[in-house]
Amino acid sequence: MSTAISGNGFSVLRHRNFAFYLSARVLGTLAVQMQSVAIGWQVYQLTGSLFDLGLIGLAQFAPFLLLILPAGHIADRYNRRNIIAWCLTAQLACALALLAFTITGLAIVWPVFAVLVLFGSARAFMMPATQAVLVNMVPKESFSRALALSSSSSHIAIILGPTLGGLLYLFGPRVVYLISSALLVLSVLLMRATTPAPQIVKREPVSWSTLLEGLRFVWSRPIMLGAISLDLFAVLFGGATALLPALAHDVLHIGPTGLGLLRTAPGIGAALCSVLLAFHPITRRVGAWMFGGVAVFGLGTIVLGSTTTFLVALVALFLMGAGDMVSVYIRHLLVQYETPDEIRGRVSAVNSVFIGASNELGEFESGVTAGWFGLVRAVLFGGAATLAVTGIWAVLFPVLSRMDRFPHHEKEEAAKTAAGKPA
Repeated sequence: MSTAISGNGFSVLRHRNFAFYLSARVLGTLAVQMQSVAIGWQVYQLTGSLFDLGLIGLAQFAPFLLLILPAGHIADRYNRRNIIAWCLTAQLACALALLAFTITGLAIVWPVFAVLVLFGSARAFMMPATQAVLVNMVPKESFSRALALSSSSSHIAIILGPTLGGLLYLFGPRVVYLISSALLVLSVLLMRATTPAPQIVKREPVSWSTLLEGLRFVWSRPIMLGAISLDLFAVLFGGATALLPALAHDVLHIGPTGLGLLRTAPGIGAALCSVLLAFHPITRRVGAWMFGGVAVFGLGTIVLGSTTTFLVALVALFLMGAGDMVSVYIRHLLVQYETPDEIRGRVSAVNSVFIGASNELGEFESGVTAGWFGLVRAVLFGGAATLAVTGIWAVLFPVLSRMDRFPHHEKEEAAKTAAGKPA
């Protein structure tokens, strides 16, 4: 990592728009994470069905998968800040509906699933707009620090949210929904208070061609395609975190508290890595750092599958989170820097599809292989497959694995040299 960029990791907060945007995002993420704990407990108390717990995820993912590509197109046609604000407003409506259901004595579960479909729809429209708007919030030279600080703050909210939700649930689900609603109100107000730099908007007619423009753009850029697909297949094969309940019970012989710590460890690793990246952004040997991060993720998975010691498992998960954060950080910078602003929403939607598919399919793959090979062998297979993908992708995409600087940095230095200025 390089320290060549002046300033510290928090200097980017001097930009009012980014400070307001980051606050809105953290409060919104905290509210959603708190709410997710209450929803799970409430649904299970109502039905006692494990299948219904699975439907919680499906109700959110199905509309996301259907709407994500059109959402990317909309993020390029309309103001992204307004899209985010309206999506946060929809999430607020979901929280208020859940609060109303609870106060009136909810006895059936289908209204909760209906609310979750609305939430998943809002998430679909919000994700590409959120990924694409950040570069409009800060000067270009501050973007890498803004991205790192935004990622670390989000991971902290993801870590704290379930814990706070679980503690507040001791006073009843209505308390969780009430405080979540209050946080979302603040989030909407803060987002509305931002005034990001104008984005480039091309009002192209909606068609299959324009909807698929992001996919065509990614396919035509080997560096971007390699980065996104590397993350897809690494997480697809290395989705061992889905097996943590079984590992905790059958291998590590720990209870629910220990399982909670295991689930928290990757988030802590990712958050601390994000803070480090905010102060020391990666500017050289970018390809090596990215492949190294994925390799650390794979090695951590192998250690997790090999150990019967709780502390070693915690360290392995911590390193998996840190390694994953490095690859995510570089991939996101590549996508945002190399994408023209007028199609940034559609390209971000493609990136979101890859991320969503890798997470969902990775959990499914881990469950299937565990059923075939056994629990420990499935985890070891996932780690080994991740390392194999890392090696294969280094050969398939040599332009990515050997990349020293981000392409936009090389272009800037070439322009300075051509103008007779020192690089």
